[in-house]
Amino acid sequence: MKIQILTLFSVLLITQITMAQQVAFEEYDLENGLHVVLHQDNTAPVVTTSVMYHVGAKDENPERTGFAHFFEHLLFEGTKNIDRGEWFKIVTSNGGTNNANTNDDRTYYYEVFPSNNLALGLWMESERMLQPVINQIGVDTQNEVVKEEKRLRVDNQPYGSFLAEVKKNMFDKHPYRWATIGSMDHLDAASLEEFIAFNKKFYVPNNAVLVVAGDIDKKETKDLVQKYFGSIPRGADIVRTTFTEDPITTTRKAKYNDPNIQIPAIVAAYRIPSMKSRDAYVLDMVSSILSSGKSSRLYKKIVDEKKMAFQIGAFNFTQEDYGLYVIYGLPLGKNTLDDLLVEIDEEVVKIQNELISENDLQKLRNKFENQFVNSNASVQGIAHSLASYYMLYGDINLINNEIDIYNSITREEIQTVAKKYLNTNQRLELQYLPTEKTTSK
Repeated sequence: MKIQILTLFSVLLITQITMAQQVAFEEYDLENGLHVVLHQDNTAPVVTTSVMYHVGAKDENPERTGFAHFFEHLLFEGTKNIDRGEWFKIVTSNGGTNNANTNDDRTYYYEVFPSNNLALGLWMESERMLQPVINQIGVDTQNEVVKEEKRLRVDNQPYGSFLAEVKKNMFDKHPYRWATIGSMDHLDAASLEEFIAFNKKFYVPNNAVLVVAGDIDKKETKDLVQKYFGSIPRGADIVRTTFTEDPITTTRKAKYNDPNIQIPAIVAAYRIPSMKSRDAYVLDMVSSILSSGKSSRLYKKIVDEKKMAFQIGAFNFTQEDYGLYVIYGLPLGKNTLDDLLVEIDEEVVKIQNELISENDLQKLRNKFENQFVNSNASVQGIAHSLASYYMLYGDINLINNEIDIYNSITREEIQTVAKKYLNTNQRLELQYLPTEKTTSK
């Protein structure tokens, strides 16, 4: 009886948490095409103002890669009314924090202020959108900043080119084939006019979503949004090219030498459909089965029991157009990369041929429900989710009902999707190796 009571209590608690996490929001469009989303949460006196632009590395000229990430830095240089070098000073002196990030699909800027500085956050983002100062001084300065970032995070970072090498070998036509940070040679060769043109094309209200979340009054916020963003001119409509990859039907093999590592890695990567597809959600669950925690199948067998690897893992790298399902391992002792691949494949085949238990399926659902609840635990997280679901998924209501997708996934579906995508003839096998040291005479 005691066990039954505890179980019932747990179910009720999860239900209450899930219900409490329903995110209320209001959305509308300005005449210039800017989509606005408001989320009111008056529990703490803070507000997040964020703008997501629908521009990432995939929107770049193949001869000018790195532009989107470069602009993540460049648009902090200053505006007509914010002097160069003053952006971060204004934020910190008013009790705020801010940052930005870029990926292949979008660029995201945000500020978090005490709620009495809502107008300041909106003004600053409107300044960034309307009248950024893009000059040679700023370009030259940020060029050095980006080069240093690349040296730190890629060139001198162990396994720093891991994902870039996978992408390069998995995509033939799609712009996902190059790294988000891009080519330094391309940035060096670009003219000031090219940077100005890139800004004019993509950093416009009709290519953006503004999210204001936190301790706000909706009427006041709407008035401020209109005041600061309403007069910004609409940009030209953006025509996007659709890139369709041919299916991979034979195993691709590649090698890469990284001078920063001593332990090699084996990578098995599979091309999968868009993050918006149901199959992508199912593959999230496959990843959890294989490598989420020390009780996962790959870790328990290959690392814990057989002690064949230092590290093993699988992850679902989802994106707007295509995704990548990646499994990797670092061998231990005399075990080879091929040895690890054999063990990995055995576990994948088990998922393809054997249904997971009902108990394991329920554990998966509980885990994803917990992740879903945590993703909406902060106002800042909610702001990012609202922007992403609207812009990249095309369904902003996923912020409340995405968990229903995970909860509807069946054991049979997990098996079917694994059979559909995770086959040896559909993958890249990348040997990520240490650079061989030459002996001088």
